[in-house]
Amino acid sequence: MLLRRSVRVKGPKILLRSLYDNTLIEVDTSRGRIRAGCALTRGNTQAHRSRVVDFSQRNAMDFMTDQDVQRYQEDGYVVLDGLLTSQECDELRQRMAEIVERMDVPEHCRTTFSTYHDEQLKKQGNADYFITSGDKIRFFFEKGVFDDKGEFIVPKQRSLNKVGHALHAYEPLYQKVTHSPKVQGIAKKLGLVSPVILQSMFIFKQPGIGGEVTPHQDATFLYTEPLGRVMGVWIALEDATINNGCLWFIPGSHKSGITRRMVRTPKGTFPLTDFIGREQAYDEEKFVAAPVKKGGVILIHGEVVHRSAENTSEESRHVYTFHIMEAQQTRWSPDNWLQPTEDLPFPPLYT
Repeated sequence: MLLRRSVRVKGPKILLRSLYDNTLIEVDTSRGRIRAGCALTRGNTQAHRSRVVDFSQRNAMDFMTDQDVQRYQEDGYVVLDGLLTSQECDELRQRMAEIVERMDVPEHCRTTFSTYHDEQLKKQGNADYFITSGDKIRFFFEKGVFDDKGEFIVPKQRSLNKVGHALHAYEPLYQKVTHSPKVQGIAKKLGLVSPVILQSMFIFKQPGIGGEVTPHQDATFLYTEPLGRVMGVWIALEDATINNGCLWFIPGSHKSGITRRMVRTPKGTFPLTDFIGREQAYDEEKFVAAPVKKGGVILIHGEVVHRSAENTSEESRHVYTFHIMEAQQTRWSPDNWLQPTEDLPFPPLYT
């Protein structure tokens, strides 16, 4: 069901409206239950007939097995099939298409996203648009999609590298997936006591122009003390294959620490971010491909080395991804580019 609007009614209750049939869905976030079947008319939000659908944690922890936990701990990542249904994936993609259709980004904010060291400093490092995006929904583009005047030379639907970094907070569909019983069950299976959500992104990996993501560790950008407190949740909304740019990992590389950090520079100086250290060179033969089917998820340890190649195929590779941090006895670095704000503190995963 594609849901469009969230209105807090009383206490933990939220109303979501279906785009398909105007049905109101009443969500009691304190009990993990949804009451469906409320007819929506102008000026009327009174339920007349309803049924209750139980979205409790029952069986949610069974989604991840003990063997999956062991593989994650040993390799630094694990692929799990079937987190979302095909319909749920399509609904997330359709909602993003609607967001992109209404996109209006001023020319001076049209920031190209890159993972190359020097380009990161030049592009994102000088862009206030990027560094203040942690509590907003903003748009970041592939290289070569604008002319000298900053106008699109490709259809805008094909121009984007990613949208981030607060879909989990402001878009009901993405919020629902982020806080789903299966995701909460994964966190509990891994022993997370007080997980919070740091950021979220929709990654497009556009056909023909989807850029390479160079080898990196997420902890370079999302640094904690101690290390090992951050996990990426990478959900394939389409099949991710070797042809269209699936992820590649060096198994076990999460056990060797990090060699590079992206940090904020002092206020009033440029660039706005800088790097401490350099990414080391990696043996290409150590990388292992991790294709995943539509609806599947990859759990990514914050220190595991991973990359993806350019997408030279004719198929996109859409992904919804977000990062979770165990907040208990963890210090989030004040030097990280991403910081909680008064408008959006890092929200707890368990709701």
